Amino acid sequence: MILVWFRRDLRTLDHTALKAALDTGQPVVACFVATPEQWQEHHMAPMQADLIARRLEHVHQELTELNIPLLYKEVPRFDDCTKVICDWADKLNATAAMVNINYEVNEVELDRKVSQALDNRGVEFHAFHDKCVHAPTTVLNKQGEYFKVFTPFKRAWLQKFSLPTVSKPQRQNELPSAQLAAVKQDAFDADFTFSYPRESSKAWCASTNDILKQLRTFARERSDGYQMKRDFPAIDGTSQLSPYLAIGALSPRQCIARLYAENPQPDLSEGKATWLSEIIWREFYQHLLVFEPKLVKGRGFIDWEDKIQWSYDEQAFECWKTGSTGYPIVDAAMRQLNQTGWMHNRLRMIVASFLAKDLHIDWRWGEEYFMSKLVDGDFAANNGGWQWSASTGCDGQPYFRIFNPISQGEKFDSDGQFVRHWVPEIKSVPNKFVHKPWTWEGFSLLEYHKPMVDHKVEREITLRLFKSAKE
Repeated sequence: MILVWFRRDLRTLDHTALKAALDTGQPVVACFVATPEQWQEHHMAPMQADLIARRLEHVHQELTELNIPLLYKEVPRFDDCTKVICDWADKLNATAAMVNINYEVNEVELDRKVSQALDNRGVEFHAFHDKCVHAPTTVLNKQGEYFKVFTPFKRAWLQKFSLPTVSKPQRQNELPSAQLAAVKQDAFDADFTFSYPRESSKAWCASTNDILKQLRTFARERSDGYQMKRDFPAIDGTSQLSPYLAIGALSPRQCIARLYAENPQPDLSEGKATWLSEIIWREFYQHLLVFEPKLVKGRGFIDWEDKIQWSYDEQAFECWKTGSTGYPIVDAAMRQLNQTGWMHNRLRMIVASFLAKDLHIDWRWGEEYFMSKLVDGDFAANNGGWQWSASTGCDGQPYFRIFNPISQGEKFDSDGQFVRHWVPEIKSVPNKFVHKPWTWEGFSLLEYHKPMVDHKVEREITLRLFKSAKE
């Protein structure tokens, strides 16, 4: 008997550990352990928790069709998982447990403890690289070191690349009930306990068929225009598949295989190539966690980051969180996040830059807030994005590059369609003034506030702060 432990890999298609288990020919049992207190410490968004809970029901259905039982238990923390996995292994007389690797520090330590405890029982523990197309430590420079700049990383990544094959699990013979009697009480059912706070994720599909349909539709109909449309938040120009990658309902291999399947030419179109580049960015940040675990411990990548004099103004932070800064593009973006659990990628860069470089607030506050709200919250991607915007990260933008919230709005939402939707207070403002409504003659009649800070003034302060820290 082999136990396959599902975590943030909630799918049966292209699941490396599940395939490996089935390939042995031994009976397979799947399991999932919910850890609400640990998730709380990791600031999991209630909307993502809801998506995970919904997704579990669909994974259970798929496993049932494969004659693979799913065991489920909720315990407070990762520390409690070891006993649960070992108990299941004992009761099933399992010879091995198999997992897909997560690269964050707590997760790595969890696997170490579980592996050791199982080894003491004579049970093998097999961990597989599944989250990335190329596993960390396999994309290195000529000196055998990890890449600290994305462009050469991408070049090396592409040199190793071959079109991925998406694996489909084979149905196993139905297991005799006697083999499962000892774990019958832990069988997953519709009334499973899931005590983590939940916020409706109904705007996001949870079934495999619906998720794959969304992937196919994007790859076939919209990926060619991705490069041209992806920066405009009022346009449906992105894939919006990030929530499924974050919880492992989709693998990057599935995404890439479908992208090429919908490409009639040997070479990808510019739009498709740009989307592929975004997947490679995702892998760049995953790899960094392995080489620089300090990133998971709240540290900046650059050595002098801890010398930056950040502000910890809670009132200013509250204005940013609630979308009350007086800059329409920032306020619209934050309101989109608060109401939908998702934010357009261009806007993530804009609001992150505003927090770190206009308000001078510690980027870690923003990083944590994003994780607490995002349905697509993924530590590596979120940390990488925030450190890029704050100019503290690996291959981050130069500290003197500071997004102007007015010009960013004018460039990427020129007619104000997006900001008017999320900031209805400015619906009557003419296009010419919609991203700087305080300059409009009718501003006093609006129920909208003036900018909380002067961007030009704050820009100069940021330059001084970063220059001082760097010296």
